[in-house]
Amino acid sequence: MHKPASLPSPDLLSQGAVIATAMIFGLTYSLSAALIALDLAEMGFGEGMIGANAAMHAVGVLGMAFLLPRLVPSIGMRRLVVGGLLVAALILVLFPAAPLIWLWFPLRLLLGAASETLFVLSETWLNSLSTEETRGRAMGAYTAALSVGFALGPLILSLVGTSGALPYIVGGAITAAAAVLVASPRIREPAVDQASHGNPLRFLALAPVAIAATTLNAAIETAGLSFLAIYAVNLGWGETEATQLMSCMMFGAIALQLPIGWIGDKMNREVLIVSLAGFAALGALVWPWALMNPWTTYALLFVWGGAFVGIYTMMLTIIGSRFGGGDLVGIYAAMGLMWGAGALAGPVLAGAAMQATTHGLPIFVALACAGFMAVALGVSRKPGRAIS
Repeated sequence: MHKPASLPSPDLLSQGAVIATAMIFGLTYSLSAALIALDLAEMGFGEGMIGANAAMHAVGVLGMAFLLPRLVPSIGMRRLVVGGLLVAALILVLFPAAPLIWLWFPLRLLLGAASETLFVLSETWLNSLSTEETRGRAMGAYTAALSVGFALGPLILSLVGTSGALPYIVGGAITAAAAVLVASPRIREPAVDQASHGNPLRFLALAPVAIAATTLNAAIETAGLSFLAIYAVNLGWGETEATQLMSCMMFGAIALQLPIGWIGDKMNREVLIVSLAGFAALGALVWPWALMNPWTTYALLFVWGGAFVGIYTMMLTIIGSRFGGGDLVGIYAAMGLMWGAGALAGPVLAGAAMQATTHGLPIFVALACAGFMAVALGVSRKPGRAIS
């Protein structure tokens, strides 16, 4: 007689659902940003209108960053996440149905608010479900899923095209399916009993290294997406091969997060995060020589991408081990806010560096990573102060 197969534990199911939510956040962000810009351009609108519409996403993020720490205790994490997923799904479907283009502005604002909800609460939820012994691996899986989501958006557009309502409907359907998963009663919801009465500015001071790590991550990722292929072409690479470099870096960011998380569960995480920042700074300085040979380029960018994103993974882990409740929600909300600031500043600074010198991109990346390492070291050496 065969024994019935044992069902996965509630905690394992819950962690899987939250990690899936992180992936959906990345998917909706990457799919909508590219799709809306392309549609507006096809309608004949210029860069000013496209930029103004994209700015509404940031306005939604900003508003939600102030509201979330107060909303979570009264509404509950599950309801907010399910609501965020359903709102994002509905908004994606409404974009092609909107009869007037000005309606795309409030829709983009609401999409930004929903995205911030998913981003902040998925991080908070997963950390609340994790133990100190496995927190690094859990956050490694989280950041890997986030990267997979960012990759899925452009992949979906390449499969279904960018014309008509179909890509919006596909994105909305996937997002709605995730809402059904999270709404399951088998998914365990952490309790947040006390609201945080601070605003994001208070959390900037409470966790300065975490804020710096988030800003660094966003700045370098967006700068790399914008300029890595251009930098490679300037060094003699063909356009097709140059565009593959970002994919190689992204594969490293996905594949190496679980190993880095495992290492973070076995050693001092503060030492690890400083070491990763140091490697990222030195690795960027090697780019000009590595790009002289394809094999050294692919190997370096694969490992570099994993190590660089590992900084963010470890920072999420450290914050999750030191804060809880409303403060954890508030810090993650502030981190989400500063992600937007980094995404805005990164391409501007990298572009200026590339105008100044051929190797401006790796110099900018190296200086940014070295600056973060200096901040982390400075905070850790203060008496009674740990990195956070």
